[in-house]
Amino acid sequence: MAVEVFDRAPAGVLATRGQDHRLAYANEAFRAMFGDRAIGVPVREDLRDVLGQDVLAVLDEVRTTGKAVRLDEVSMTVDRSGGPRERLFRMSLSRIPLQGGESGLLAVIQEVTAQVAATRRIHVMEKELRRIGSRYQSMLWVDAHMVWVTGPHGEAREVSQGWQRLTGQTAEESRGHGWLRALHPEDRVPAEESWDKATEEAVSLYEQIYRVRTRDGAYRHIRFRAVPVHEDGALVEWVGASTDVEQEWQEERRRRLLDRAAGAATDITNLEEMCQALADVIVPELADSCHVYLLPESSGGLPHAPIVTERVASAVRGGLPRLPTRRKEYHPVDGALVRAVRRRRPVHMSFPAGRPSFPCPEAVRTWMAEIGSHSLALLPLVVEGEVAAVVTTGACGDRPPIASDDVRLMREMLDQTHDAVSKALRFRRTQRVALALQHSLLAEPPRVPGLELAARYQASPTAAEIGGDWYDAFLLSCGAVKLVIGDVAGHDLAAAVCMSQVRNMLRALAVDRDESPGDVLRRLNGALETLNGESTATCVLTRLERDDEGVWQLAYSAAGHPPPLLVTGEGEGRFLQNAGNPLLGLYHDQPWISAVEPLPPRSTLLLYTDGLIERRGEDLGDGLERLRRCAEPLAREPLGRFCDELLTGMPVTGEDDVAMIALRVPVF
Repeated sequence: MAVEVFDRAPAGVLATRGQDHRLAYANEAFRAMFGDRAIGVPVREDLRDVLGQDVLAVLDEVRTTGKAVRLDEVSMTVDRSGGPRERLFRMSLSRIPLQGGESGLLAVIQEVTAQVAATRRIHVMEKELRRIGSRYQSMLWVDAHMVWVTGPHGEAREVSQGWQRLTGQTAEESRGHGWLRALHPEDRVPAEESWDKATEEAVSLYEQIYRVRTRDGAYRHIRFRAVPVHEDGALVEWVGASTDVEQEWQEERRRRLLDRAAGAATDITNLEEMCQALADVIVPELADSCHVYLLPESSGGLPHAPIVTERVASAVRGGLPRLPTRRKEYHPVDGALVRAVRRRRPVHMSFPAGRPSFPCPEAVRTWMAEIGSHSLALLPLVVEGEVAAVVTTGACGDRPPIASDDVRLMREMLDQTHDAVSKALRFRRTQRVALALQHSLLAEPPRVPGLELAARYQASPTAAEIGGDWYDAFLLSCGAVKLVIGDVAGHDLAAAVCMSQVRNMLRALAVDRDESPGDVLRRLNGALETLNGESTATCVLTRLERDDEGVWQLAYSAAGHPPPLLVTGEGEGRFLQNAGNPLLGLYHDQPWISAVEPLPPRSTLLLYTDGLIERRGEDLGDGLERLRRCAEPLAREPLGRFCDELLTGMPVTGEDDVAMIALRVPVF
């Protein structure tokens, strides 16, 4: 690229060359902003005072990935006539080809200090205007003469003109319990019950807040305060006054919901659980429904392409059908969700009940028609420059359309959870890498003449982490069969990586020499020291081969692992506990023992991890006994069903995964 074309560009332009980002070019605008800089000197040395460490780190990322990056509101130091000052800039970085076949970076820098300051002032002014408007509106509604008198159970006897102006009710319409018809339908029964309770308990002050329908059809929060009047010791009436507290109530609700939103993201690392907790805060306070759609990591690629999302959270008010979670959905390019993603700001709309005016997935359209949805607000959640999720909220039935103020409040709630969601997303991506690694190592057992093999793996239903459980089966050149079950300590990516290393080392040691399972585990224990010196694991290693009479013989050794279970064809089970050794990863200078057990025809051997038998508050012996009782009636079931029924009969309820591998000796 001939960078000289930028000589008179109004924005600052610089170009770098090579891996160390040596300055190759700076135009006049750049030099006017930051002064003359030496050509050929790495920018880390000559521009450190200007760019800062964060921007310098992005240079390496752009050069490595080739993906252009835009940085907004970057703070840089500018030394002009008034001395050094912090200014704000917008910077675009992209990789470019240079003469001679070398590549470099092109940076375009534009000062936005004034624009950012103006935007911030506008936001402050908008907030102030909204507050003034709300205050003025409340002042219009406040009426010091909204005084009333009721009977002992809240039946109106005297109603002020202020109440009539507020609600539009006539004096006759308000009398008796007619004033209750001006309350929100959900508040009418609680209001009647509260009067009865106040009378029964003889309270000295009655105070409640209800939603009152105003003359124009909107609802406002009104505080009702009253004191009892007694004659001859009996309550004869209540005298009270009503006050508009809409602004006070809105501020209190805002604080409460922001606190709940922050609390929903506290101590939660699982993204789906976090999204569900946030949806439960929004419903029913702000909307009748809330769904959270997770976007693929590269959702911003093609500007006019549809998007496939995963619905990870769903919340609806009582009585409404719920859209299922863990579902993929296709959103057309002209749909509301795609519009919110492309615009990166909320989409807010109203439409006839049950008839959305935009394309959407068929299941969603059917559901909206069923509940009579008439208002939607879709809020994109931007994390690290990309739209990571879209929160869709809706109103239906008698609920008023979602208000703009509530949309702004929901945006504040999402901002409150931004950091927690960002961490959860990174955790989810790490989890997927670990799961892919783990599942790649859990292959189907090989086919072995004269034996049946089956294996199962089941993730924990409650834990968000990745386990270190694994099973393995392989043939030796001599015809013997090796079965392995093991569990590396930990529930994260490091544990999954360590598991793969232990599995591969065990495979290599098992085929390296013709020796007993105990000797193989002894050498594996020594090899573990070459990892990080802190890893521990449990394992059972077995070797199966026929003797001279054709009977299968099982040689086995266990290292800190639950014992194998042997079930005869007649349904009698027992645990093989004659070859116990210490945990792998601990120093042990004694011989590692093995044991040999014949496997009669129709017998079943089960190797499993401790997640199958662990229960909170239960010791190991109880878990083993439950497993034996569960396995014995399954002795004649096909081997695959034997494994499946064990997972059903011994449901995984703890925080550990479960791996198992089973072997059966058929009758020939």
